[in-house]
Amino acid sequence: MIEAEYTAAGVTPEDISTGAVIITGEAARKQNAEMILNRLSSFAGQFVVSTAGPDLESIIAGRGSGAAAYSKEHRCAAVNADIGGGTTNIAVYIDGQAASCTCLDIGGRQVRVEQDVISYISPSAKRISDSMGLGLAVGQNADPAWLSRLTDRMADLIFLQIFDPEADPLLSDVKTRNAGRMQRADIDTPVFLSGGVAACVYGSESDAFPYGDIGVLLGRSIRQSRWFAAARVGHSAEMIRATVVGAGIHMVSVSGSTITYSPELLPLKNVPVLKLTDEEVSRWRNGDDAYVADRLLWFAGTTEDGILALGWNGWQSPRFSEILEMADHVAAVYSRPGLERLPVILIIEEDMAKSLGQSVRIRMPQRQMICLDSIGIQEGDFVDLGSPIMKGVAIPVVVKTLIMG
Repeated sequence: MIEAEYTAAGVTPEDISTGAVIITGEAARKQNAEMILNRLSSFAGQFVVSTAGPDLESIIAGRGSGAAAYSKEHRCAAVNADIGGGTTNIAVYIDGQAASCTCLDIGGRQVRVEQDVISYISPSAKRISDSMGLGLAVGQNADPAWLSRLTDRMADLIFLQIFDPEADPLLSDVKTRNAGRMQRADIDTPVFLSGGVAACVYGSESDAFPYGDIGVLLGRSIRQSRWFAAARVGHSAEMIRATVVGAGIHMVSVSGSTITYSPELLPLKNVPVLKLTDEEVSRWRNGDDAYVADRLLWFAGTTEDGILALGWNGWQSPRFSEILEMADHVAAVYSRPGLERLPVILIIEEDMAKSLGQSVRIRMPQRQMICLDSIGIQEGDFVDLGSPIMKGVAIPVVVKTLIMG
């Protein structure tokens, strides 16, 4: 199917410079998900190919819906609830950054309908039904009024997960396996809705089961519930396409002109980034080289070829003595057993790469290295580092946000 679409578009895999193939939601749980990824990667050009777990999918959807951008623009908290076929992915953003997220096994495909008869009930929908005494069973007639009682309960559970997660013990029974723990949001926190069911919230379908499931009923339940009476529901930029748009968000940058690099290392594709927090960098500057080395060793073990980048924010207008001290720490970390052959790839947001890179090179003259600045990165990013441009004074960088292996 994918090959046919390439042919129809007149495009070959070699024509694709960057992008992502991500399997999400219910599809990521299927036994053949890994096989599909491997098949896709064989002709997907330079794509990043991966599955997204429940927490990552929550963050991706919030990027696509506009919740993250709203939070950043208004310097506030915002919540995104991505209600799809099998799951509801929820993420809280503060000042544009994902602060916490979780996932519930609630969605439009949790109950399926064929010819007005219930043909499938998920374990999660069964638990919710049993807790209400509905006695939902395969083979029963699909009465919209009766099933709306189930979707009303689902809508309320999503609401409680966001605003009062300790209020209902049933939430722990319908929480997606391996999903994170989300912090409680204030009732006046803006909430954005995305996903296929979110589109049904604002839809006008007269048929209760146009898609062979309860998605339309769940959308109606949300629309008629305390969501719109008690919460601040924002206008989502994307609904059903939010996850796709969020996965495609990336930033193309050009490094600062004061950088240090080994030309023979470039170009590099899909380099995972381990970003240290400001607290971790402070701990490192105070002499805890072992902590950073252990993190690097662990992170290197999760990559296919062991090549990775170490990033941190840096600090404005550093004194030269601070640069020299940091170079000592970098050399100490990359000289540790297990890291002694790893290329030194440093990505810093503040302008300090030239002097830091040169100072590291003095301490490790035989080591291949790249030290870039003026690049904003986040934990979980992948970067493409292109060949030098502008007569070698800068490097093009593609930051692939939210793509995890």
